Amino acid sequence: MAEEIIKEDNPEEEDTQKGKYMTFKSGHEYFGIEIRYINEIIGMQSITAIPEVEPYIKGLINLRGKIIPVIDVRIRFNQEPFQYTDRTCIIIINVKSTVVGLIVETIAGVEQIDESDIEPPPTISTGSTKNKYVYGLGKTGNSVKLLLDPEKLIKDEDIAAFEEMTEQFYQKLKQVM
Repeated sequence: MAEEIIKEDNPEEEDTQKGKYMTFKSGHEYFGIEIRYINEIIGMQSITAIPEVEPYIKGLINLRGKIIPVIDVRIRFNQEPFQYTDRTCIIIINVKSTVVGLIVETIAGVEQIDESDIEPPPTISTGSTKNKYVYGLGKTGNSVKLLLDPEKLIKDEDIAAFEEMTEQFYQKLKQVM
């Protein structure tokens, strides 16, 4: 189930990624994140819950020896929680120099969305939390993808909390060993 997106730091590689979005489903809507933020996609793993954090922060996973905080996208968007299935994935992203996992219902795929096919989101105030994370509407065929800004999705306070959680986890691990 695990997919991996290999990225290298070279300008030619960056050009081939321009306009590409990893799309996924959350609730009844489809979202996209620019491929440049994606490290890899993994299947669901055992999550170590952390007490006294925001409900959307599900806890920590151990990915090849690296401790990574994970958030549930549906809960982050104030949607009803869902039962994790074999289609549930964790998208590992790198945002603001922090690696974070996003739990999503299912991966839709990688889509090319040209800048000319992206429109700003409506300015209608719907009270929906997810709208403040959406920077554009990507038109693909007969559908529309809500394009997310990961830097707004992951708040600075979240990053501070993630760093503290990870440090506490490593401290406890040292005590056990």
